[in-house]
Amino acid sequence: MLRLLPSNADSPVLVWAWTQCWCCFQMFLNKVLVVLTDLAARLLGNKLFRQHFHLLLSAVLVFGPALSLWVSHHSIFARRSHFLYRLFLRSGWGWTCVFVGSFIFLFSFSIRRSVLHSLRHLSRLAVAGGLWLCFCTLLDLLENTTGSCYEPLPAGPEVTGGQPLLVLKEGESKSECLKAGLVWRGYEVSEDVFLLCLCCLLLAEETSVFGPYLRLGGVSDAPLRILFLLCVLLLGLWIFLLLCLLAYFPLFPTQLLGGALGCLSWRGLYQGWYRMGPSWYCPGRPGQGLLNIKTSSTGAEDTLNHNHYN
Repeated sequence: MLRLLPSNADSPVLVWAWTQCWCCFQMFLNKVLVVLTDLAARLLGNKLFRQHFHLLLSAVLVFGPALSLWVSHHSIFARRSHFLYRLFLRSGWGWTCVFVGSFIFLFSFSIRRSVLHSLRHLSRLAVAGGLWLCFCTLLDLLENTTGSCYEPLPAGPEVTGGQPLLVLKEGESKSECLKAGLVWRGYEVSEDVFLLCLCCLLLAEETSVFGPYLRLGGVSDAPLRILFLLCVLLLGLWIFLLLCLLAYFPLFPTQLLGGALGCLSWRGLYQGWYRMGPSWYCPGRPGQGLLNIKTSSTGAEDTLNHNHYN
């Protein structure tokens, strides 16, 4: 007959068992994290992906509105009040700065151990944010200059084709017009699409350095990998929201102009200004001054810089 252990012996055995289970669970989670981040880093760090991601985004902008022919307009994503639009789209730049900024700082600081060097890399976000604010101000000015406010007449004999006649109201800005419940008509550029395209291209650029870093044998602890994975998930979310806007709220000319403005902003910064190299007036491209310290010879350093920055 089996003899039961005393009650005072149950606690150490259970603690040991739970400790072993928890350690195994942590090892499993760490293995999953390593596999997922390695796969994502290999994709984002691929030369073909870096060179053609903007073309893929352009194709989405051009052909995305065609999805409106197949999607259901009774879907939850067809409502502007959906929590994804309210929670992420309206504060898209803030989410991007939080996740990408944390990844850039931790990535650069873990290599160089220099706060000033990390701040120099973070300044790319400040430059992109300033450019985004400037363009938003100019777009608002363009809309207020070229648009007009109209007051719809009540239903009556004036109604033609099911649409009420509109009476022009002068001296109203767009914000005042919409706040008063009136109708605004004018030329506009989609700021939402502009922001999403800029954030997607920025995320792809800033996270593309993680793949070459891992191939060079760089140390990558769990916090850095988690931040990288969060950036990848955020990139996927921005692409999904972009597809939702194009499919459920198609405004082809304005959305195309917004996407073109986002792509031009990315090209002017990452393919133009940042290629000039780190200096007092230029923060440099992602990975400059970070990846090359993992190599020991000058030839290997030149090869790495050529493969990653071109």
